[in-house]
Amino acid sequence: MTDTYARTAHTWRNWAGNVTARPTRVESPASVDELADVVRRASEDGLRVKPAGTGHSFTATAATDGVLIRPDLLTGIRDIDRRAMTVTVEAGTPLKRLNAVLAREGLSLTNMGDIMEQTVAGATSTGTHGTGRDSASVSAQIRALELVTADGTLLHCSADEHPDIFAAARIGLGALGVVTAVTFAVEPVFLLTAREEPMAFDRVTADFDQLVAENEHFEFYWFPHTGNCNTKRNNRSAGPAAPPGRVSGWIEDELLSNGVFQAACLLGRAVPAAIPSLARISSRALSARTYTDIPYKVFTSPRRVRFVEMEYALPREAAVEALREVKAMVQRSPLRISFPVEVRTAPADDIALSTASGRESAYIAVHMYRGTPHQAYFTAVERIMTGYAGRPHWGKIHTRDSGYLAGVYPRFGEFTAVRDRLDPDRLFANDYLRRVLGD
Repeated sequence: MTDTYARTAHTWRNWAGNVTARPTRVESPASVDELADVVRRASEDGLRVKPAGTGHSFTATAATDGVLIRPDLLTGIRDIDRRAMTVTVEAGTPLKRLNAVLAREGLSLTNMGDIMEQTVAGATSTGTHGTGRDSASVSAQIRALELVTADGTLLHCSADEHPDIFAAARIGLGALGVVTAVTFAVEPVFLLTAREEPMAFDRVTADFDQLVAENEHFEFYWFPHTGNCNTKRNNRSAGPAAPPGRVSGWIEDELLSNGVFQAACLLGRAVPAAIPSLARISSRALSARTYTDIPYKVFTSPRRVRFVEMEYALPREAAVEALREVKAMVQRSPLRISFPVEVRTAPADDIALSTASGRESAYIAVHMYRGTPHQAYFTAVERIMTGYAGRPHWGKIHTRDSGYLAGVYPRFGEFTAVRDRLDPDRLFANDYLRRVLGD
């Protein structure tokens, strides 16, 4: 063991800049053995341990004043098993690198979120998801996990090996150990046809159930202060591939969705009274388009405008009523909201702390431009979401505690029992986990 991968203490910030921490030590182990030694030394020194990836969570999940572990050197593909149709990947590998490697190998994940900057471990540990009628979150595609536990032991778990730990660790919040590798189910690469189309709020909410039923992946964005939405339907296609043109794709994905939108957000932050007019212009700027490409080029898109976010998972049947309440709340309030509200769906899964655990779910996500006061808006939306037994996304801003969460997660006690067994001394604890899991 050497200190060649240790770094001096510094201030750590997440992507949005709303969470900071000053760890005592920052370490980047280059192997699983080195990582296990880092964990054991931290325990001997009485320091808490938290892994931190790219910091795309908006909560303090990864914050610590103890030892911050960066997985920069724990990257790469360990194995592709074409008989089992699985890929095993080091925990620090960014999703964008995994997607590119799989595409070169003629393989793909079945579903994914709309951002691929996160590390594999960070995305799965917080329950990152996309939208899908039948296909669930990134974590639901996990077939096996490897993690270093509090005593430095390397533990392997799957549906057949330590199944109780596997049921919890696929979305483990960093509370059970440090994930070192993940094995995902994969399938032969396929084509998706994306159909993006503006649609009136009243129409999309009236037809929501039909739109979800008729499409493999459906989502929409409502622009506050307007009656306008933008919808996206992704379905498998026999081809041929027809990606967006280089110029038209740049105009839609970079100029309008990032460049012009960034300027509108800056203006809105400086002059809030202008936001409703800007929203009406923005909601009409994106035109209908259809294109066909491999999955990660359809599911994901660049997000260069920084923001803070809160997202709740509701029983799917409650989604439209809850969204209408949000719209009515914004209309009668003095709030000025420059970011669209995102609505997605997911089938029920069997992961203890998944936001879709045991129930078909719809997600309502609200955002505010970074640096804009968000508390009044998020508080009002959260009051609506909790009225429907909403479950907050683990990596996004919320105020819920273990008392509330135990009431909306039937398997909450199952998770905390596994935590008590694997980390009785709370080596992997921090303030956020104390609030959401209890102590």
